[in-house]
Amino acid sequence: MSKNYTGSKSSLITTEPYKELPPNSYVESASNGSHQQDELESNKGIQPFLPNGTAPTLSVADAIAQMLANLGVGYAFGVAGGAMASLWGALSNSSIEVLNFRHEAGAAFAATEAYFASDRPTVVFTTAGPGITNALTGLFAARGEGAKVILLSACTSSPQRGRWAIQETSTYTLPSGGIFTPGALFNYAITIESAAQLPQIFRKLALALAQPGGFVAHLSIPTSVQTSLVEDISLPQLDISPFAITAPKQAIAKSAELLSAGPFAIWVGFGARDAADEIRQLAEKTGAAVMCSPRGKGIFPEDHPQFVGVTGLGGHASVLTYMEQQPPLRTLVLGTRLGEPTSFWSSAMVPTGGFVHVDIDPEVPGVAYPHVETFGVRSDIKTYLQELLQLLPDALARSTPLLLPCPEREAIKQDIDYPVRPEALMSAIQKIIVEGSDAVVMAECGNSFTWSTHLLQFAQANRYRVSTGVGAMGHAVTGVLGAAQARSGKAVAIVGDGAMLMNNEISTAVKYKIPAIWIVLNDARYNMCHQGMKVLGLKGADATMPPTNFAMIARGMGAEAMVVVRESDIEEALEKAIASNVPFLIDVVIDPDRPAPSGGRNKSLAAQGVKSSQAKNSAKPVSFPAV
Repeated sequence: MSKNYTGSKSSLITTEPYKELPPNSYVESASNGSHQQDELESNKGIQPFLPNGTAPTLSVADAIAQMLANLGVGYAFGVAGGAMASLWGALSNSSIEVLNFRHEAGAAFAATEAYFASDRPTVVFTTAGPGITNALTGLFAARGEGAKVILLSACTSSPQRGRWAIQETSTYTLPSGGIFTPGALFNYAITIESAAQLPQIFRKLALALAQPGGFVAHLSIPTSVQTSLVEDISLPQLDISPFAITAPKQAIAKSAELLSAGPFAIWVGFGARDAADEIRQLAEKTGAAVMCSPRGKGIFPEDHPQFVGVTGLGGHASVLTYMEQQPPLRTLVLGTRLGEPTSFWSSAMVPTGGFVHVDIDPEVPGVAYPHVETFGVRSDIKTYLQELLQLLPDALARSTPLLLPCPEREAIKQDIDYPVRPEALMSAIQKIIVEGSDAVVMAECGNSFTWSTHLLQFAQANRYRVSTGVGAMGHAVTGVLGAAQARSGKAVAIVGDGAMLMNNEISTAVKYKIPAIWIVLNDARYNMCHQGMKVLGLKGADATMPPTNFAMIARGMGAEAMVVVRESDIEEALEKAIASNVPFLIDVVIDPDRPAPSGGRNKSLAAQGVKSSQAKNSAKPVSFPAV
């Protein structure tokens, strides 16, 4: 779920030829204010659409670049190629900042994280054939995370289709369904065969980007069409405020009635990230316990006495303790799908009175727990809470607040220096990065995810990012560039050695002087797989890899780097990384045999009757990370 929106208006004027958009023609979210006019007028080398009768000099590629800039796009990430040379040139000569990556998947992950760091739509550009297919995993992640990303790709011109063109992209070589048409991957997809299509496309994109929630689009432009000239085309002049989704007053009243019937808990998800103040007001007014999904860390301060922990993967056993010892009558679910990484669909998380589930997507409430009574409310979270707070009686607050369980924090013994224990590394990251800087912290999938989610503690929203939808290796490794670039500040990726070997963009960070930091948990294993197979009692599968000196690789690409093999050296390395003005990698040789934190997961599975040893003898199948 993307930024919350307020207000709704739309006017389309198509009677006059397009010249340029008027001031404030594209309005961003209320938190960022309106798009600045100087940005709209800063298109380098791009001429406006011309009045009728004037000789056209503007190409389709230039028109698309101008259109995207007017829609608020600030960054384009991608890999160039001959089939999209004209489009690449148009983007490079526009007000959009173009970053040339080494792999299309990395570009798509970076674009996703740039959106969340800036709250502005981003662009991914690729050439034909493998350029498109390489980007699909990152775009799939963008859709799952709720980002606003537009893919611009090149495709084979119609006269050459079916004739074995270089990197031919047509229905002869690629399935059109799902790649060039709307579906599970793209909310909107179209092949531009004529400049006459641009006004309609521009209007559709503008309206879609003003809607709350994510939006992933694909514009495929044949090579010959990119260079064709725009003639007698008028783009609509749009004055569109972001749309809001507000619940009917009856739904708010019913919610207040249900929540007033007894003690309730609040389950916070990533979709509620813009309602941090309202969530805290509601919790403190009612005394409700608060828990969050892995993506929701920090929206409600994790050091607050009413915070009982993170649920799901890498979560805290204190959540299950709360549900067992002080069960709420109902749970108010805000902006989370309650999918497997968040809930494991555990029956222990179901309150006796069911859920009040609020989301902007009407298909979300009731899906994760279809057998549980759920009152679904379609609404923007912030607006919903503001209205709910007015209806809930002050008498709802407990006269004597309950003493709630809090996440377990085990003391770290100081008598070990080598090898580095992951929990000692996380303690140093907490001190130097989380508490000592304003850097955004991202965790890669795998054990990096579980260690970071379980042990790091955030008191502010929008400082921690993980992917729980696609969960692709390489997301944080490359996404960290987009986050750092879009926020013009530090972003830190906590990653495993497997992900770092799979897809990194150190060279790209060096080229653009992006202040990204990589902290590599180097254990010469795909350790979630290694540890998971061991717990399952399955032998013979090999999850090891040759030891790698990542610091040497990073320095070979022009970044700064350090190797850490002792716990006493961790803080110094982190301080140097934060102080550096260039990309920085810390290669931490960790103890591979320290079991990743999965106590909350194991307890949840035990509550469902699932055993995590010797899968072949278990009545129910188990797998990692579900161990």
